Amino acid sequence: MRTIQTLMHEHRIIEHGLAVLLELARRFQTGAAVAKENVIAVLDFFQRFADGCHHAKEEGMLFPELERCGLAREAGPIGVMMRDHEQGRQLLAQMRQALQQADRPENRHLFVQAALQYARLLREHIWKEDNVLFRLAERLLSENTDADMVERFEEFERDQIGEGTHERYHQLIHDLERELAIKQEDLAAVSPVPPANHCGCGHGEEYHRQAGLTEA
Repeated sequence: MRTIQTLMHEHRIIEHGLAVLLELARRFQTGAAVAKENVIAVLDFFQRFADGCHHAKEEGMLFPELERCGLAREAGPIGVMMRDHEQGRQLLAQMRQALQQADRPENRHLFVQAALQYARLLREHIWKEDNVLFRLAERLLSENTDADMVERFEEFERDQIGEGTHERYHQLIHDLERELAIKQEDLAAVSPVPPANHCGCGHGEEYHRQAGLTEA
């Protein structure tokens, strides 16, 4: 399903962004030199690409289609994802606020704590989408709906985000990885992880078995 493939590909790009963010946070924590423009750039990536593009497509197109297929918006997996998105926005705002006076040790500490929370949140969020919500979507959405949504994704990126913006953010993260000497093990450290309650969807194991999300 091309819709889901597109969103999962964006998840992989976001993971690279998390590796950059955590390296910058590590340097703040150890007192190493940090170029403020690099921090601003990676926060812009998360605000405009991860939230303004990726999450916007989910909230504006994928989630409504899943609602039409019978999934509730406030309860179950959609509600969990929406709350994750909002929590991520709050943490991004905290990082931006702390960055305004990053010369103060207490602000650097606040930035590091928010960055760690944000990385953990997104790692769990991506796991929940890849392993729960997107698998449900592949079962529920028709081929025609999938094809229509792919077109709507492309239209959204062209008209709302701007042509070439996607590619510019990909290149930005690639350039920052190279500048910061991000290694393969750094990427492994930001791979998706399941939350403590398995998927965070609010349902028990019987639901997961019926949905085909666990072995019977």
